[in-house]
Amino acid sequence: MSAASPRAHTAHPSRAGILLIDDDADLLRLLTMRLCASGYRVVTAESAAEARTRLGIEHFDLVLSDVRLPDDDGLTLFEEIRAQHPALPVILLTAHGSIPDAVEATSRGVAGYLTKPFDSKALLHRIEQILQHSAPADPGATPGSDTWRAGIISRSTRMHALLDEARLVAASDASVLIRGASGTGKEVLARAIHLASPRAAAPFVAINCGAIPEPLLESELFGHVRGAFTGATQAHTGLIQAAHGGTLFLDEIGDMPPALQVKLLRVLQERAVRPVGATRAEPVDLRVLSATHRDLDAALAEGHFREDLYYRINVVSLELPALSARREDIALLAEYFLRGLAQKYGKRLSGFAPDALEALATAAWPGNVRQLQNVVEQVCALATTPLIPRALVERALRVKPMEALGYAEAKRRFEHNYLIQLLKLTAGNVSDAARLAERNRTEFYRLLQRHGLTPEHFRGDGQTPP
Repeated sequence: MSAASPRAHTAHPSRAGILLIDDDADLLRLLTMRLCASGYRVVTAESAAEARTRLGIEHFDLVLSDVRLPDDDGLTLFEEIRAQHPALPVILLTAHGSIPDAVEATSRGVAGYLTKPFDSKALLHRIEQILQHSAPADPGATPGSDTWRAGIISRSTRMHALLDEARLVAASDASVLIRGASGTGKEVLARAIHLASPRAAAPFVAINCGAIPEPLLESELFGHVRGAFTGATQAHTGLIQAAHGGTLFLDEIGDMPPALQVKLLRVLQERAVRPVGATRAEPVDLRVLSATHRDLDAALAEGHFREDLYYRINVVSLELPALSARREDIALLAEYFLRGLAQKYGKRLSGFAPDALEALATAAWPGNVRQLQNVVEQVCALATTPLIPRALVERALRVKPMEALGYAEAKRRFEHNYLIQLLKLTAGNVSDAARLAERNRTEFYRLLQRHGLTPEHFRGDGQTPP
């Protein structure tokens, strides 16, 4: 490891993170000291390849890169960063600066371009200017105007675009249908829309239409009067009435039974609700947000969902991306969950080891953000060291550790598979297989005998040995 080690330098966890890329170890060390002294979290890389790895497993607010790198050109790396992280600002440094280079760099979207030797104060001032126009380093610590989305942890450009739409629609009273796979955070987004709306001070009432048995769902939604049915010994206020003045969130509305779809449609049309057993309807003022992981268009075609209700709830549609489509948020979310869970369990945990973050960033995440939170809670509960190791993450992800083989066994397995492939390729013709392996027939026959392989098994009948 170079003199610039250690690679990660944390000065103030609430401040912005900077990826510093240069093959000059002395410059890396000097810039790291100055940036850390100014309160930034600094991670260094000495090549474009190392920088790509860092960008794949960690989250940064700004990239500071030399133009001349040992394995690539800084402008080429910038184009890759812009394609994968469009909102991530990049400042380029070069000892070979020229006006045409600077013009080209800035025209292509580079946030800044400085020629070595440069004034440290000018660099720090430029970094501060750029970061003032970027997202805050800690998404949980959003300024006053962003408190509505404080529960949504993301730096993803796709998520930012979605949140911009959500804030716009929150100002109206339009019904919103939130689509997305299970675990993507549909209720979290619904709460954020409520908090950004004029109804923020009124109740937010959520109900999962798929989690309540059908016989109880009608009473829970619409309420009932005393004596409406056996066991109704007193009147019950339904969730629709409880949300009066505020927002009603109907999660998994695609699971709502057809009979209740009719009653819900009437509520939305008449802005009144009639409890079970009541003779008259009562006015209600609320906004309806709905969510589903189902394909409602397919449900419409199959007759499982009412078309008129669909258009009532789907005035505006918002689509939450899967976690695998916003991988730049994985490390950020994992660290956020870890901080909260470490406090819950009373543990001193400093974060994830780099290879543990890599395992998180490359996992499949079929359960999305909910699964990630569960994985982090498991590793937090089992952690015995401040830094979470990769092995603990893989255990939580149920990833089988790579089998460690001795040299002799690894060689035996390779030979066995290699011989099978040769016999398949030559349809069991030993002469052809021996020629491809660059061995004489006698030696090749000995190899086949050693591995228990019979050439006849490969001759035209399509069968191969186990």
